[in-house]
Amino acid sequence: MYKVFGIPQSRAFRVIWMLEEIEIEYEHFSLKPGSQEVKNLNRSGKVPVLMDGEEILSDSSAIISYLGDKHEQLCFPRGSIERARQDAMVFRIIDEVDMMLWGAARHSFILPEDMRVAAIKPSLKWEFQKNIDNIMNERRGKFLMGEEFMLPDIILAHCGRWARSAKFPLENESFNEYINLCYDRPAVKRLIKRLS
Repeated sequence: MYKVFGIPQSRAFRVIWMLEEIEIEYEHFSLKPGSQEVKNLNRSGKVPVLMDGEEILSDSSAIISYLGDKHEQLCFPRGSIERARQDAMVFRIIDEVDMMLWGAARHSFILPEDMRVAAIKPSLKWEFQKNIDNIMNERRGKFLMGEEFMLPDIILAHCGRWARSAKFPLENESFNEYINLCYDRPAVKRLIKRLS
């Protein structure tokens, strides 16, 4: 059975969401980043961490890609052009969306106070909105890759909810509708019920 470590308010939510989508049994351990229990699994102390037997994986995007490949769900076959496009979208979301949110978080409460630069946050919010507009204009259907929900949707929808809680401007109405569409899935409803 898979074991997932990380508080649900972190990127660990993406891993648990993936497991709910593919309907695979798992155990979740709600551990904070930097805790000794997490450092015993991942020296950096970052979450999420996935244990598959004795194997340990970190990084939410790597974990959900691994799970998608292993269980042949929510991803295109390796070596296909569709998979290359899927991977490009994942990398793009990480680079153009997730990193804007992470940068703002670092300068809000993660970095030592004397290293925080509040003046950087407006530019991150502006860039976030511009990148969201571009991604929404380029999506291939109801979801990012077409009419089927795929693993890049987990990452982007999670970023959308993160942006809402971080008070990022969400002026793109199609993005708001997209977030709601993704979070209205049965797997997310099961997950939220499980976590409550």
